[in-house]
Amino acid sequence: MTESRPVAVVTGASRGAGAGIAHALGAHGCTVYLTGRTVRDSENAPPGTIEETAERVTAAGGRGIAVRVDHRDDEQVQEFFDRVGAEQGRIDILVNNAAIIRDEMMGRTKFWEEPINVIDTLDVGLRSSYVATVYAAPLMVPHRRGLVVFTSSSGAVHYAFGPAYGVPKAGTDKMAADMARDFADVGVAAVSIWMGSLLTDRVRAIVAGNPDKLGYILDTAETPELTGHVIWALSQDPDVMERSGQTLIGAELAVEYGIKDEDDRQPPSYRELFGVHPVPQQDHVMR
Repeated sequence: MTESRPVAVVTGASRGAGAGIAHALGAHGCTVYLTGRTVRDSENAPPGTIEETAERVTAAGGRGIAVRVDHRDDEQVQEFFDRVGAEQGRIDILVNNAAIIRDEMMGRTKFWEEPINVIDTLDVGLRSSYVATVYAAPLMVPHRRGLVVFTSSSGAVHYAFGPAYGVPKAGTDKMAADMARDFADVGVAAVSIWMGSLLTDRVRAIVAGNPDKLGYILDTAETPELTGHVIWALSQDPDVMERSGQTLIGAELAVEYGIKDEDDRQPPSYRELFGVHPVPQQDHVMR
């Protein structure tokens, strides 16, 4: 049965960015389908489950629906979107956030010193976003509206942790640009959003453990919820199609839309902090 609430899908929402984005969309009254692999009965599971995120979405005023999906498995992904279609008939917002980030890629090692599987970011991260959008598109295109968001970062245009991190981010920005071309005449917008340093639960715990040394992080980091509120504002913007295909900096959109983060903060953008900005696509089209 369909309902009047806006329907959102957030992939990779057990914890971190996806959980915060889903929570924020719930605060705007959305029905949020959230995917992930970590469930309450997972053995040796790290903190954070899709059920916990779904409960937070519902408590915020939305309706959270947790669905276990392994985004390495195309069949599971297709079955998931078939379910959303059967239950809702449409998707208004798709947030492609699922990604594998291995601890070994986040150190100061050279790429040849890391295990080969760090490049799995191309599978769950880049490829999985493509697959999810393929299956979501038929739930958007007939309604001639919708917003597809890819979560990304400034690592797309500068060195950050190495190629296993940066290459998928660059590919994500390019994917949004190219998909926007195909969506252009059907009213669906596609954008990539750079998030800044994220104040996740894990980061909060690290800062709390050494506030004298790490407290400065709180001055510039942004909560994942900020991105969720920005995504909602974009989805409600009557001129959103004018932004389609662009890579946007979430902190800058927050200023434009008058959105503050927790404690009434306005986190700075990477352009402001480091002079780093998205690289625009050229207008030439080949078909």
